[in-house]
This record gives sequence, C-alpha cells and structure tokens, in this order.
Amino acid sequence: MCLFAWTQALREATGGKVIAIDGKALRRTFSKKSGLAMLHLVTAWSSENRLTLGQVACEEKSNELTAIPELLKLLSLRGTTVTIDAMGCQKEIAAQIRERKGHYLLQVKGNQPKLEEQLVDYFGKCLEADFAGVRHERHETTETGHGRTETRIIDAVSLPADFAMREDWKDLNTLVMVTSQRVVAAQESWESRYNITDHRPRAQFLGHAIRQHWGIENGQHWILDVTFGEDSRRQQDRNGSANLAAVRRLTVSLLQQEKTNRRGVKNKRLQCALDPGYLLKVLASARF
Repeated sequence: MCLFAWTQALREATGGKVIAIDGKALRRTFSKKSGLAMLHLVTAWSSENRLTLGQVACEEKSNELTAIPELLKLLSLRGTTVTIDAMGCQKEIAAQIRERKGHYLLQVKGNQPKLEEQLVDYFGKCLEADFAGVRHERHETTETGHGRTETRIIDAVSLPADFAMREDWKDLNTLVMVTSQRVVAAQESWESRYNITDHRPRAQFLGHAIRQHWGIENGQHWILDVTFGEDSRRQQDRNGSANLAAVRRLTVSLLQQEKTNRRGVKNKRLQCALDPGYLLKVLASARF
C-alpha cells in the first residue's frame, strides 16, 4: 500500500491524466493438488508517465468485477479519465468513478449486449445520414510500421435525447465508435469498436485516451512476461505472489522513468545489477 501511495503521488506531481485498469493472470500460480485457481491481478496504470498506481488480487477472472471497485477505492480519481475494457463496463463502476470526481471511458462489447446493439444501430443510422443533425466530431490517424498500415477513424457523437439506456449510466454524455482499417501484405481488414463516456464529444482526445489504455499491455504486461518471466513464476502462496507482483510492477515503473539508457527495460535491469551507480540513478529518477 505504501509503495502504491508513493507512485500515485508521483503521478499527481507529473500530471498523469489517464488511468488504465486491466487484469492479468499469473499463469503458473494454480495448483491442481491444492485446488488453487490462477491468481488474477487487476492493476491501475498511469498511461502518460507509465506508473503502476495500485493492484488488487482475485482468484478468478470473473472476480475482476468485484476487484475493480476495490481498486478504485484506493485511487485518487479527481480530474482523471479512467479507461476499462469490456469486463469493467458496468453501471455501478461508471457511477463509482463519477462519485469520486473522475471521468469514465468504457469499452462496450458482448457483456452488455443491449447497449452494444443500440450503439451499432445508432452509428449505422448516423453513417447513412453522414451524421446530419447530430453533434459530431471525427478524428483520423494513420500509422505505418512492422509491415502494416493502420488507419483509425474516431467518431464521437453527443448522446441523443431518445437513447433508450441514457438513464442507466451516470452522466453518460458521448458515444464513441473507433473504426480501424489494417493493411498487411496487401490484405485489408476492418473492425469497429464502441465506447461510452461522460466526456464531451472530443474525438481527438477520446481517440488518444483509447490508444493509451492499451499501453498497459505493451508498457507493463508484455514487459512483466518477457523481461521478468512473470508467467513462469510458480509461487502459489497468495500473499507472497501478490507482494512479489507488486515489487515487479514498481520495478518496471522505476526503470521506465530513467531516460538516459535507451536500450530497454531488460538492459536497464542488467545494468542495475552490474553498476551500483546506475542503480542509484534509477532510484533518484523517481524523486519529485
């Protein structure tokens, strides 16, 4: 708790505004003999400054629904935008974020089938009418790299007065559709994803926040598995597993704050082991 209180203070001091919440399984923590399921950790991640702000452990992926509210209680949410994937798209979670003076940006998929159906139908009608008569913003980006070109079109519209579920979601204000076109080896694919938020329909800002949410996958989860071998850790004691996971997340945050070495977290970790001076530099980089 003290470690994460410290990283939250760092986030507030450096102005981090988007908090991504996502779950990760520690895959080797199960035990058939003891009847233990895999340990799941729900983590809060400050996207701008790449800091882990908190974590809550649960035994099953389905229990993330109860872990997310507990995690939100640990965080300072005032003025931040909390992004959560479809697992956390729940009315109670949206209300909790607003009560804590934060903003929500929630992905909508099959776990909210009626809401998803309404979004698909509404955006279909908007596209047919070229968004005539609705408050609408569009933002488009194109990126090329790793053998593919991806274009993202973000359409954000103000909530219509006759939207059937507007009263179910606290302060719901904007519906968002992200359309992705990917071209890989001359093969083209299209995908549409939907989000809801209490923010105004600012397409560029919302598209940026949605992209930042997935930074927790590349900026934390991937590093934990590849650099720290977290998925191969066999420790099954629940308190021990959760505590060591917290230390690993704190270490990732500290290593990513140090900018003089640009060769990646794995190299920084090795240099810390070999050079006490560099280790002190990593620790000092987190001061404010």
